[in-house]
Amino acid sequence: MTSSFAPDSLVLNRKLPLWYQVSQSLRASILGRTPDASLRLPTEEQLAAHYGVSVLTMRQALKELEEEGLITRHRRRGTFIEPAARRGAPVRLLGSIDAIVAQQSGEPTTVLGHGPGPVSGELTEYFPDCASVVTYRRLRRDGKTGEPTNWAENAVRPELAASIELSDLERWPMTKVLRDAVGVRISRITDTVEARLADPATADLLQVPLLSPILHYTGVTYDETGRVVDVARIRYRGDRFSFSVTVEAR
Repeated sequence: MTSSFAPDSLVLNRKLPLWYQVSQSLRASILGRTPDASLRLPTEEQLAAHYGVSVLTMRQALKELEEEGLITRHRRRGTFIEPAARRGAPVRLLGSIDAIVAQQSGEPTTVLGHGPGPVSGELTEYFPDCASVVTYRRLRRDGKTGEPTNWAENAVRPELAASIELSDLERWPMTKVLRDAVGVRISRITDTVEARLADPATADLLQVPLLSPILHYTGVTYDETGRVVDVARIRYRGDRFSFSVTVEAR
């Protein structure tokens, strides 16, 4: 069954061109859509109302996406997402669980909040058997300067979240908490790093300009039965983070 296409919400910054902000938000929604989402977009009028802009501004935003090859517009038929419109191939990193824990440790961490919520959007494919997940939001800072370096959202199965202590999340990465405190037998983690633009929440938390470049990390953690137990989404300041990969020839 195909679900209707639902664009993300957007808090507009009046200092930037509205059409540009709308086009970037709609672009992210198109590229991050669920596999079963409809290829047909809402009408110009519906999209304009959703974003709180004029139809003229919406048309300019759609023109930008059409020139990029993400959508096609047909008179009387409507606007459609190009089926081939997908993100470029992501960078995937391989390593040990201990290496991942070490990379995520060592920075002062503040728990911003946590609570249950429905499984929606990009999380659907990871938790097909869950009606809800518990999301934890944390902000990490540089230990010397106190500047924010990244902020994380972890979506965890409710039955596991019941055993998580917030004090542990202020000291350890979620991977270590699940493995050592909760007792999850972790089999593997799939890491993906992508370049994105800072949305309003990220810009505010990381103290960077809206739509400035950031690195978006997604870590999907599986237990020994193959179930996804945690999906981590971490936004790193582009000016404070880099990564290197060493490939050994054997």
